[in-house]
Amino acid sequence: MLHLIARTGLLGAFLLTSAPLSADTLHLKDQAAITGRILAEKKDSYAVDVGYTVLVVPKSAIAKIEKPPVSAPNPVASGTPAGKIATPAFQTATTPREEKPVRDMVAQLGQSVVQVRTPGGLGSGFFISEDGYLITNFHVIEGETQISLEVFLQEKGVLERKTYKQIRIVAMNKFADLALLKVEDKDAGRFSRVFLGDADILGVGERVFAIGSPLGLERTVTEGIISTKTRELQGDLYLQTTAQINPGNSGGPLFNLRGEVIGVTNMKITFGEGLGFAIPIEVVKYFLNHREAYAYDNDNPNNPYRYLQPPSRAKAQLEK
Repeated sequence: MLHLIARTGLLGAFLLTSAPLSADTLHLKDQAAITGRILAEKKDSYAVDVGYTVLVVPKSAIAKIEKPPVSAPNPVASGTPAGKIATPAFQTATTPREEKPVRDMVAQLGQSVVQVRTPGGLGSGFFISEDGYLITNFHVIEGETQISLEVFLQEKGVLERKTYKQIRIVAMNKFADLALLKVEDKDAGRFSRVFLGDADILGVGERVFAIGSPLGLERTVTEGIISTKTRELQGDLYLQTTAQINPGNSGGPLFNLRGEVIGVTNMKITFGEGLGFAIPIEVVKYFLNHREAYAYDNDNPNNPYRYLQPPSRAKAQLEK
């Protein structure tokens, strides 16, 4: 547990904590200590990353510096929490795939789409790799750590429901409304995954379909077209579709007729019909390719956000 204690003087603030093996500990002459990673050493000071900001610590205030053991991994330096898998092996369609009727696509893709449950509600998601990585919306899991999945597996020609309760949050981006999860149940096998498509080559009027759990009605399929590829909402561009999107669809895939995910459904206009929206798949690929920047750590639920205090002069102006 980190305790932030505000002080006046040269340092401004200290972090008092038991030091993890992967961090440097600066023992100060006034019996306090700072735990973090030394980023740079200057002639008369050290720059120390303490997780939420960077402190400049005068050398004159330091009694000694305790380094982590050389053999210990440093998750702060690597960008990946120790012992955790870093790379979800998602796949994109490298060659044009054959278009098929929606009925055939649903039978083929049904196992890849899941229902995401939390104590606060439910949404949808889809596997991007066979080893259990999946995408959903950030708002589906916002403020929750107790997450379960309901997966429908093909058993002897019949879809059987299976629930997984050991779900880890790997990365999340509140501003893009995306989250990367991973199934870690011991009995989890290999999962059916989707291909990620290319929203840039979509044409307005192209047919698409969504699979999800609107209002808890699991495995619901809705079909429509792309109304526009560049609908601007609150500064971001979305795919607009006539495929029906309702609460519970959030985090589910929007497919083209080649069975490729071209968007992640996340909202609709509530007072209209056929006005659904999806996050373009290019945004999802960017999120996955830069997942280390959005890495989530249970020991620090505020990751990956760093909240910096405004300068005192700016604060004084705001108070006026």
